[in-house]
Amino acid sequence: MQQHTRTQKFIGAIAGVGAGAALVLAAPLAASAHVTISPDQAESGGWSYITFRAPTESDTANTTKLEFHLPEDTPFTHVSYQPVTGWSAEVANEKLPKPVDVLGNTVSEAPTEVTFTAEGDGIAPGQVEMFTLSVGPVADTGHIVIPVTQTYSDGTVVEWAATPEQVEKDDTLEPAPVLWVNDAPPAGDHHAATDDAKTAAASAEAGTAATDQGGITLGLSIAALVIAAGGALLGALALSRSRKASA
Repeated sequence: MQQHTRTQKFIGAIAGVGAGAALVLAAPLAASAHVTISPDQAESGGWSYITFRAPTESDTANTTKLEFHLPEDTPFTHVSYQPVTGWSAEVANEKLPKPVDVLGNTVSEAPTEVTFTAEGDGIAPGQVEMFTLSVGPVADTGHIVIPVTQTYSDGTVVEWAATPEQVEKDDTLEPAPVLWVNDAPPAGDHHAATDDAKTAAASAEAGTAATDQGGITLGLSIAALVIAAGGALLGALALSRSRKASA
């Protein structure tokens, strides 16, 4: 009876370790489930390919539209997009509230928004899509905030618009993607993809492959955890039976 009780406690401990490990693995997934930008650094005066990673957080609705709101105080004079299968896109050029000096040039009109609209089902729950823009020249500034409006098939609208300063004061806000120029990304920023804007194009092209590889690595880690827990459980049962047989 005592041996059976010890075995039950051991099995319970293994299950507890497995559950705790699963929570640890789930935590970074939940923390990263928002619209991010890669690479998140660029050099002023240069051109950059930036890729937005847009996940669907809803369990019941698809993402059907994404609006990327470009800066008007530090505008890009040229913006183009990479076509995405199943989505239409449009770049809106508008007159700025007031003329702005960008690298010695006076700019009064610039691209202010890029809108991607799903032509089919969009991004289903549990899925993610990549949207790449070519922007430039990058203004000589600290950082550029690019708010994103995410619309779901059930009418829900999520505004990823909080600045780094706002998020620092209230981390429950929905953070906007940020392109860091002269300022350094905050400590603990896990979305920095490069330290040099010269690698931006290569990073954009490799973004999807890197994301897939990351998913494979995480999947293998979870599988290994499950196998290890199962092995420990079977070992405990075998040990219990062998001791009963010898008793």
